[in-house]
Formats: sequence, C-alpha cells, structure tokens
Amino acid sequence: MGETRTPVVPEDIYRLDWLEDPKLSPDGRWVAYVHVAVDKARNRYRRAVWLAAADGSSPPRPFTSGQGNDHSPRWSPDGTRLAFVSDRDGDRDQLYVLRVDGGEGRPVTAMPNGVRFPAWSPDGTHLAFVARISPDEREREARGEALRPPTDKWAAEHERVEDKRRRDEADDPRVTTRLPYRTGTTFIEDKRGHLYLVAADSDPGAAASRRLTDDDGSWGAPSWSPDGESLLATRERDPGAESLFMGRAIFRVPLDGGKPRQLVDAPFSYVANGPAGAANAPETSPDGRWIATLRFPEDRATSRNTRLAVFPAEGGEVRDLTLAVDRSAMTLHWAHDGTLWCGLEDHGDLGLYTVSLDGEATLIVGGTRIIDQFDAGVGGRLAFVAATPERPGELWVRDGDGTQRRLTDLHGALLAERAVITPEAIEYVAPDGLPVQGWVLYPRDFDPQGRAPLAVFIHGGPHTMWGPSFRSLWPDWQAAVGQGYVVFFCNPRGSEGYGQAFQEALHDGWGEADYQDILAGIDAVVARGGIDIERICVTGGSYGGFMTAWLLGHDTRFRAAAAQRGVYHLMSFYGTSDAYELIENEFDGIPWQEVDKLWRHSPLAYADRIETPLLILHADLDYRVPISDAEQLFAILRRRGKTVELVRYPREGHEMTRSGEPRHRVDHLTRILGWFARYAPPEP
Repeated sequence: MGETRTPVVPEDIYRLDWLEDPKLSPDGRWVAYVHVAVDKARNRYRRAVWLAAADGSSPPRPFTSGQGNDHSPRWSPDGTRLAFVSDRDGDRDQLYVLRVDGGEGRPVTAMPNGVRFPAWSPDGTHLAFVARISPDEREREARGEALRPPTDKWAAEHERVEDKRRRDEADDPRVTTRLPYRTGTTFIEDKRGHLYLVAADSDPGAAASRRLTDDDGSWGAPSWSPDGESLLATRERDPGAESLFMGRAIFRVPLDGGKPRQLVDAPFSYVANGPAGAANAPETSPDGRWIATLRFPEDRATSRNTRLAVFPAEGGEVRDLTLAVDRSAMTLHWAHDGTLWCGLEDHGDLGLYTVSLDGEATLIVGGTRIIDQFDAGVGGRLAFVAATPERPGELWVRDGDGTQRRLTDLHGALLAERAVITPEAIEYVAPDGLPVQGWVLYPRDFDPQGRAPLAVFIHGGPHTMWGPSFRSLWPDWQAAVGQGYVVFFCNPRGSEGYGQAFQEALHDGWGEADYQDILAGIDAVVARGGIDIERICVTGGSYGGFMTAWLLGHDTRFRAAAAQRGVYHLMSFYGTSDAYELIENEFDGIPWQEVDKLWRHSPLAYADRIETPLLILHADLDYRVPISDAEQLFAILRRRGKTVELVRYPREGHEMTRSGEPRHRVDHLTRILGWFARYAPPEP
C-alpha cells in the first residue's frame, strides 16, 4: 500500500501538547511530571500533574484534577506525598500537598502574590519556596499583619479589581528610576522574590509561612543542605545593580534567622532558574561535602559557555568541571549515590553525562535528541523528557543497567495521521574553510532532477543551538516540507554546541561573521540538486529576524522573506530592550561611543537595498525586542514603495511562537507559509 498519511499542517499546533519537570519518587518506582495541554476552545494551556510507573507496568494517569494550572511536582522524602503549585483556588499560584494514596490537594500557603519553586526539607516536615513581596508588604509582615488573599471568590474578585485600581493609580503617571523597568510582557513592579518556610501540615489560614530573607534582592530557587539547617539559593551580589542577567552569587541562608552568607566571590554569574519551572539552583552533594552549580564568566557573558562547577560546601576554590569538554552545561542533578549528572549541548543534540570531580565527562544518554529536563534517582535510574526528529517530546526512563523505555505516547494519534520527514544532517565548508553543520528536509515526492523551492530557517539567540530535535520548531519545519518546500537550517558560527571558539567567533561581528556560513549552506543544498534557485525563501526569529533582514540587504537571491520579532537597529534596541547588556557584551563598548559601528552592524542601515517581498511579524508587548524596530523597518520599505506587510500580535511578548496564545501561534505559521506560497509557490 502507498503512503496514506498526510503532511503536518499549522493547525496541528493545537494537538501538540508537551511535558515538563519530571521527578522520580524516592524509591524510583514512579515519575511525576507536568502535562501541558493545548485548550483550543479557550485559546490557552492547561497544566496537570501526572504519574507514570517507571517500569512501564501501567499507563500514565493524571494525578491532579486539572481544575487550575498544576505544576512543579515535588516528592516528599518518604514518597508518601506530592507537593505542587496551582492556581486552582484563585488567580495566584499557591502551594498544595496531596497524599499519593489518594485524597484532595490541601493548600499550605496563602501568599498574596503567589509562590514558586517549592523544595522539601530532608525530614519532610517543611517546604521552602519563593514568593514575591513588595517593601510595603514586608513592613506589614514585620508588624505581624497577616498577608493572605481572600478565600471567598466574590471577595477575591473584589480584591483583584481593587488591586488593579491601586496599581493603575500608582502608575498614572508611571515613574521609572532604574533599568530594566519592563520584561516579558509587563512592567517590573517593586516586588522581589524572597525565601519562605512553611510547615507541610500547616493551615494556610494561620499565615504560617515564615520569611527567611529581608533585603532588596530577588532570590532564586532554594535547595536544602543535607542536615536541614540551611538553604542554598542565588541572589544578586548587589541588589541595586541594574542588570537583568549578570551579577548573581550563591548564598547560604540559615533557618534560625541569621544573615545569608555569600559562599564564593569571583567574577562569575550563577544560573538562577532553569527552563519550564525546573530549578537550576545550586545543589549540595548527598554526603554534604560539595556544592554543584552552573556559572558563566561575566566578561563577555552572553557568548560564554555555561560551566558545571563544584566547590566545598562551606566555600572555597571553585572547580570548573566542563572546561575540557568545551560545551555548555544546561542542567544538573546529584544522584542519591553521589553521581553528578548534567546535560551538555553538542552538535545539535543535548545528552546526559556523568561528570567526575576531576572533570571527566561521560555520555550516558545520547543519540539524536534534545533532553532539556531530567531527574536522577536511586540505582542509576533517570527520568527525562526527550524530543527527537520524529517525536516532539516524550517521557523516558533509563535504568541503571542502561535499559531505556518510553513511558508516554503523547503524539501517537497525530503521528498515525501525519507523514513526518526526518532531517538529514550535512556538513559543509564556509568560504574561510570553517566546517559548519546543517540539516535538510526533503518533501516525500522530491525529485533530485526537479526544481523544488527552498525554505531557509535561521535561529536566534544569537548563540542558540538548533538541532533536528528542537521541539518548538518541529511544526514549522514539518509544515513547510509538507507543503512542498525543501527545508534547510544550520548552526552558523556563534552557535552553542561547537566549542567556545566557534561561539565567540560572532563577537563584535553580527551579520558579517555568520551570514557567509548561511549562504554557503544554501549553496551546498543547491549543489545537491533539485532546487529552483528562483524560489528561495528565508525566515527567522529574534536574532534570526536580524539575520533575515541582513541577508536581504546583502544578497538578492531570496524571492520571499518573513522576519519575526527581529532586531533591526542596534542603537534603538539598546535603549528599549530589557537585554541592553547584550550590546555591551557583544560589541565591547558603550553604545554612544560606538554609534558608527553599531549602525554598520544594523540591518536597518541596508534597508535601502532590500527588494525582496518582506513579511514582518512582531508582538505588541515584546519587551525583549520592542516592536519599534519592526516599525522602523516597515516604514522605510513602505516609503520606498516595496512589497512589505507588518503583522502585530496583541497581548503577546517575545515568546509568542513558543508559548503564546495557540491561535496566534497557528496564525503566525500560516501567514509565513502563505507569504512564501504567494511569491515562491511549490509545484502543484
């Protein structure tokens, strides 16, 4: 029989659920994880905690009801209870505890601004967490005034309206005195994350949560010392420093009310929190001797490898364990037997490694996949979420003997209907002789002697590493190849996963250092045959949007282009973005002293050369790359009479294509493919 499955289409985004935050039970028998479901009818997402038998003996089952958004599951040390965070009783996340053998989730916090990052004490009697609080609320706490949201729904709605009114009045006019003053999709308030402690059996009505920190800093996720007498967490070294990314240090926070103590003092910044709610807090080894952490040098910080490091638990010399392997570390966990695990990026893949205290890294779970979240348990067992080119994310377990098994079939029904194309890895040589890695997807009916259109995708960052298992781009690549386009993407110089020298090759050279790598990749794909050089399209987001516009101003081969949330004017980006430090780090200077250089490296400087029909897509509330850059590019091309459209997405920020409203994500991909089809249509 012939192939009956149909190609992936943009609307399949509604069927692409994903998984987060796997946690092994203390005995290793169960995995708790978060299932993120797309709610098409309500144009939103729902999170629920699920349980899976680690040996695969029974199918996964929902553990929480999903009345609200339930996430961040954490096992009690004896394995009888799960703590999790949920907004089921209001619009603020609170901490709940639920017995594994049944019952209802019981709230143990009632914090006015919600909670995050729960962590059990070693004896299972208490939970530490982070809650945001303003200076005024701290003063009220110090006076013994209870701070808790109303429990009655009508009162809660009244308080929400009143809170909005108070904030609107306070911000009319809005006074700004420091940087950054906005991030994500909102303006930064005066609330800072502080460490709290609560008894696991407490009644939230008793306001039993006790704050452990009292400063103007913003604290990261806590982890416990094995003796249960203190917490480890990151905080800005200088809370008054105006930096969104840099200057974090590791502190030991005693539970007896003593002052937090900084453990190491060096020109390095420490990773505060990992992806999707999985904390990358510093962790103490099971024997209490060592602390493992992720850090990066603050000098040229944005282009440096993130290092896995250890140091003595009471402070001392820091060892960078992954310098020799020359790859960025993404996550870490100590196993119960003292094995140190971490994820390392390498040539488009992200695998799991054991790392000795001498710095010997050994790949244990590899292959063509990206494992961005995992947990290490007893007996060498691992639980992890892995994306592959064929499946955009499933839950897996690896036993101590090396046996691996997939526990979920999240996309089985969709994959039974859709024909998925596996990317083919290629290596080619840039004009200066540097080897570059890329991938090509060919349509099912591709004819090497024919004339198929080519769609080029470019990653952002600018130091992101793409690979064939990159989950958030899976529907884009598959839908494009399904419509008849040959798809090409690569990791040009500047990308992570190929060593520090390759990553820093982009330094002080945006546009000039890497665009030849992309063009050489296009030439390599064309040389393989079957490509119509009159129907080449290009798209990319963030720095990929920068590079899309840059290519159009420097090369005439493209028939259609779509620039997504791009940086087009480096000077205006510096003055409007929450990531202004990116410019200082990447170009070795203060922008007003480097005006000519920054203009020379801005795609807007070459907008007078752009002839290719350009679709510009941007989010109204993008405070990482504000929409003013898109407006400037659109205005210049429109005034020149060129073919250009500007598409604005309300309510969205820089993460729209990854976690924005499902309807917007579908529309975004549909418009890009429609634009390509208008100017470079595939053969019928």
